[in-house]
Amino acid sequence: MIQIQDVIIVEGLSDKNYLSTFIQADILTCNGSAMDGFSMDYLKELSKHRNLIILTDPDYPGEKIRNTIAQQIPNCKHAFIDKKRAIKKNKVGVAECDKEEILHALKHALTPTSNPIHPLLTPKDLFDLHLLGPESKLNREKISLYFHLGYCNGKTFLKRLNLLNLTKKEIEVVLNHD
Repeated sequence: MIQIQDVIIVEGLSDKNYLSTFIQADILTCNGSAMDGFSMDYLKELSKHRNLIILTDPDYPGEKIRNTIAQQIPNCKHAFIDKKRAIKKNKVGVAECDKEEILHALKHALTPTSNPIHPLLTPKDLFDLHLLGPESKLNREKISLYFHLGYCNGKTFLKRLNLLNLTKKEIEVVLNHD
């Protein structure tokens, strides 16, 4: 059993029950996209006393929940699982993911920074690096896997890279490494 001090926020009861089989932590469910004001108020108060990690399904509803929480509580950490490793019997989610992928995602949870050390990356930087535009999907996947960003569109990809406070040069090194 792995012990984690942070509070883990998941979508539903099946996610919580699955994580509880190999992780000892406080795990809260947000009841899918049906989060009410009480839940959000509780999470806001909790975030003043404990670190929160958002671990949602790598799909549209999961991203929507993640964004809803992150807008209200910007200091949450973000753990992303690889969508390809979270599919079982035509279902996509945390409960369908293998334990190693979840532990890997939690270990590499991203922490937002409000004081960037480097200038933020721009869409032009991503075009220059062939991470946006035609023929960019494979490069974006390579960077997403390396930095544990999860699956995302170009706009979210840029936001997550800036969350990590990466430089253009650091990304070039990863792209040029086989």
